[in-house]
Amino acid sequence: MRLILAIFLPFISFFTIGRPLAGIVCLFLQFTLIGWTPAAIWAVFALGQYKTDKKIEKTLTQNKNGHFVN
Repeated sequence: MRLILAIFLPFISFFTIGRPLAGIVCLFLQFTLIGWTPAAIWAVFALGQYKTDKKIEKTLTQNKNGHFVN
């Protein structure tokens, strides 16, 4: 669902991942038709980074609790 938001409403995807300042900057970028494509690419990239950060955080939490993941 977030990926669809990142493509069609890029600024909203930043708010869903907890980056409101980037969402505001993205909204200004979207005001022009030319800026829509870079805004969507930026939002998809930021969403991928968010998912990677969550996976790393989960792995570190598991390792901290004594659960080792291979």
